[in-house]
Amino acid sequence: MSDKIRIGIDLGGTKIEVLAIDRDGKELTRHRVATPRHDYAGSIKLMAELVARLESETGKSGTVGVAIPGSISAVTGLIKNANSVWLNGRPLDKDLSAAMGREVRCVNDANCLAVSEATDGAGAGAAVVFAAILGTGTGAGIAFQGRAHNGPNGIAGEWGHNPLPWPSAGEYPGPACYCGKHGCLETWISGSGLEADYERNTGTHCTGREILALSVAGDAVAEAAVRRYESRLTRGLAHVINVLDPDVIVLGGGMSRIERLYPALNANLRDYVFGREFATPIRPALHGDSSGIRGAAWLWPKD
Repeated sequence: MSDKIRIGIDLGGTKIEVLAIDRDGKELTRHRVATPRHDYAGSIKLMAELVARLESETGKSGTVGVAIPGSISAVTGLIKNANSVWLNGRPLDKDLSAAMGREVRCVNDANCLAVSEATDGAGAGAAVVFAAILGTGTGAGIAFQGRAHNGPNGIAGEWGHNPLPWPSAGEYPGPACYCGKHGCLETWISGSGLEADYERNTGTHCTGREILALSVAGDAVAEAAVRRYESRLTRGLAHVINVLDPDVIVLGGGMSRIERLYPALNANLRDYVFGREFATPIRPALHGDSSGIRGAAWLWPKD
């Protein structure tokens, strides 16, 4: 496939981004447009047009992978668990394949992050990479030998919908989650989770960035909120290590840019990991916000 490129699509709730890379992962061109919200047919048509545009600009045909919210059910072949609700119950991979005249691979966006970072990012060369998105929500993905691990239920890595480990009395049962349960990790360690925790304790709403700035300025209440966040993230990752024991943990999303998280995690994880031994590297995503779309392109791995 020396004459081919790899094309990745990031299908988000507000934007669709497309990217073309060469065989070595060098970016060739990219475009971003608004998502036709609640318009499934319009989304299919737009993605096909964007792929055709990339191929026209590069003069080469390409394989196509798509980072999607939710996952494809192995039982029905239809999208499930997508917060872009107009995708749920649709055969997205089949419809995209028909529209583009080739096989199109669709994988959960957090798993695409894991693939990207395992291929040529912060987890390059590692056999098992656990990659977490700490953004407005919380998701995670797993890559084995550079390939996305989806699982028979299509929910491998759905770390954000497990309960907060070792909760204190004040943390139980925890905030209500949109999934219908209480105390999911997503309600605690997402960016919106930090904001909600601060508001519950102060009665004042601040953005995550504002909370961090207050903490840096010496505000004791904000500092306490950040420390609670660090504790909850530590406990959540300890469960991952106890179950999966990955070679590398990669953090993406807006909260991953908080530099103080990394020394805090390294200092505190051994208090929760079974056996009290901890040597797992924890790194920010090398490709940052581009990791999901690069991982989509790498769904067609190197041959």
